[in-house]
Amino acid sequence: MLPPEIASALAAVKLDSRQVADFIEATLDEDLAHGPDVTTDAIFNDTLTLQARMVARASGCLAGVPVAAAVPFVLAQKTGVSTPQVAMRRQDGERVEPGDVILEITAGARTMLTAERTLLNLASQLSGVATAVAAYVDAIAAFPGESGTTGTKARVRDTRKTIPGMRVLQKYAVRCGGGENHRMGLGDAALIKDNHIAAAGSLTAAVRAVRAYAPQIPLEVECDTLEQVTEATNLGVGLILLDNMNPETMTKAVAIAAPHGVKTEASGGLTLRDAAATVASGVDYISVGALTHSAPILDLALDM
Repeated sequence: MLPPEIASALAAVKLDSRQVADFIEATLDEDLAHGPDVTTDAIFNDTLTLQARMVARASGCLAGVPVAAAVPFVLAQKTGVSTPQVAMRRQDGERVEPGDVILEITAGARTMLTAERTLLNLASQLSGVATAVAAYVDAIAAFPGESGTTGTKARVRDTRKTIPGMRVLQKYAVRCGGGENHRMGLGDAALIKDNHIAAAGSLTAAVRAVRAYAPQIPLEVECDTLEQVTEATNLGVGLILLDNMNPETMTKAVAIAAPHGVKTEASGGLTLRDAAATVASGVDYISVGALTHSAPILDLALDM
C-alpha cells in the first residue's frame, strides 16, 4: 500500500498504484533476489536515519517522479522497517536544470542506500524518454508555418519498441514529454505491416480481412510506395504509415491521402535532424522508435 499522496499522484496520471508497486518490487528483487545488501547491512542498522535529495545533474524533462518516490516505501514494506518520508518538489512534465531538487527523502540508512540505485534507474530512464520526446516536440514546434507563424499540425508519437516490462511507464514518459501514444498493445488498433501484406497476398486482401474480422477497430496500413498509398487511400483506411520514405516522397503521399481525409504518419529511422524536413511534408504524425528503445538517461543523483 503506497501512501495517499503518491497513490493520488499516480492515479492523476492514470497509473495503477498496485501495478506500479508490483513493478518496483520486481526491480528491487533484481538487487535482492540472491540476498540482502551485504555492504549496507554490514555497516548500518535502520536505527540510523538519513536525509537525501534527488537532484538533476543535467537539463531535461521529468517523468516518473512519483514512481521514484514510491521505491523507498515499497522496500520498507518489504523489509518491515519504519515508513520513510518523501516530499516531491517537482512534477512530471516539468523542465529541470542542473542542481534542481526533485525529491527529498528521509529514511533509515538501510532503506535509503538499498533503494538508491533502483530509484535512480527508474527516474533517470523515464526522464530520459521524456527529455528525448520534448526535444522532438520543441523541434517541430519551431517549424515555420504559414503567414509567418510557427508550429505544425504534426504530433510526435511513440512505437511498441519499448523495453520489455516497461511499456506502460515508458509510454507514460512519452506523454510527460509532450508526445502521444500510438498503440499500447496489439488489440488497440489494427496495423497492417509489410509481413501481413506479403502473407495475405495483397494490401487489399489484408484490409478486407481485418474489416471483416473487426469492422469497428481503427485501421492503419504501412506503405512503402506511392502505389500502396493510392491503394490504401482508395480503400478508405483511416491512417497510412509512410515507412522509410524520403521527404519528397512523403510530400507526394500526403497529396494523395489528405484530400480523402486519410491521415499520414511518418516512420522508419527518423532522427531529430530529420524532424523539420519530415513535418514539412505535411504528415499528421511522426513516430520515433528511438524515443523508448534508445533514449539516453537523464543524469540524476541522490545526494545525502
